[in-house]
Amino acid sequence: MENVINPIYLEAEKIQQLKGDFSTAKPCNYLMLPNFLTEELAASLYENFPKIDSLNVKRKSLNENKSEDYHFDRFHPSFSELKQVVGSQEMCEFMETITGIKGLSTTDDAMGSGVHQGTNGSYVDVHIDVNYNTKENLWRRINLLIYLNKNWKPEYGGDLELWDKAMTQCEVTVPCDFNRAVIFLTDENSPHGYGKITIPENETRKSFYTYYFTEVGEGFNYSDSRFVSRPDDSTAKKIATGIKEPLKITAKRILKKLGVKSLDFQDKNKKK
Repeated sequence: MENVINPIYLEAEKIQQLKGDFSTAKPCNYLMLPNFLTEELAASLYENFPKIDSLNVKRKSLNENKSEDYHFDRFHPSFSELKQVVGSQEMCEFMETITGIKGLSTTDDAMGSGVHQGTNGSYVDVHIDVNYNTKENLWRRINLLIYLNKNWKPEYGGDLELWDKAMTQCEVTVPCDFNRAVIFLTDENSPHGYGKITIPENETRKSFYTYYFTEVGEGFNYSDSRFVSRPDDSTAKKIATGIKEPLKITAKRILKKLGVKSLDFQDKNKKK
């Protein structure tokens, strides 16, 4: 793990500081970690980030515009190296210590690790994440995002927004600049997203994600993914989102009862 994670974050005193910061953070339990990976690995990930046209999943709708993928066999070996470490027992124990959640693990499917990428105009409206992996019957607890955007300018936008539960205001913005990680709790208290970016034609917004799970246990209440409106959204968009999201959730529940596999992470526009 020392060759992947910045050694400063593995020191006992620092880990205790992170534990305290995570437990007291508002509006949700979260951490911002600059220079999270070693310089060598971060540079390799940036230089070899997969081209956006090669990513299999294209998400474009009223509430989002981005691409993603989790087929590490098609990525540069640096991505598999990172995936192996963030899913290791040592890393899971590190995450358990700073979050206070025991029994964390990752998975090998799309809800384990992968990459996100967006071109000019990309955005993901504020949303609540689904807290359940139906395939593995696991409770999704923690999100880890690592941004890989060199020379990113503030005017590009794209900061991660953490909103209060009532969606009255954005409480925290996390710059999506190079080698910055953010760790946050996946629950009803963590509405998050990013606004539409304005970037040059040859630029993209890049990130690596890993989600951590526990067994389903006491305190679990199923929550499906859903977009929520910002206060400054147009009336038309608020109405459309308010209609679309309940219909989507109802349709997914019906499909689940019929035994149809969830379409959330189904590959679209798959390259042969």
